Amino acid sequence: MKTLWNETEQIEAYLHRSADTGNKLVFEARLLLEPELQEKIAWQQKAYEFIHRYGRRQLKQEIEAVHQQLFASPEHASFSQKIRLLFINR
Repeated sequence: MKTLWNETEQIEAYLHRSADTGNKLVFEARLLLEPELQEKIAWQQKAYEFIHRYGRRQLKQEIEAVHQQLFASPEHASFSQKIRLLFINR
């Protein structure tokens, strides 16, 4: 399990270009010697893409919830009106 975690950290450092020169060279040599490592890199990149998309979706949902709370609820009507007036007067 420790070996798998170390490899994941090495892939992460390689993808984020945070590995020092020596470690980067060793990792690139492993890429030449271990073809399955390239596949692991691709899967880790996919995972990062999914995490990024999920985070963006969550943020959009949170922003929309705040928007609904501020502009649709009656208790914030005066705030909503003031904000709208700011944009109408320009």
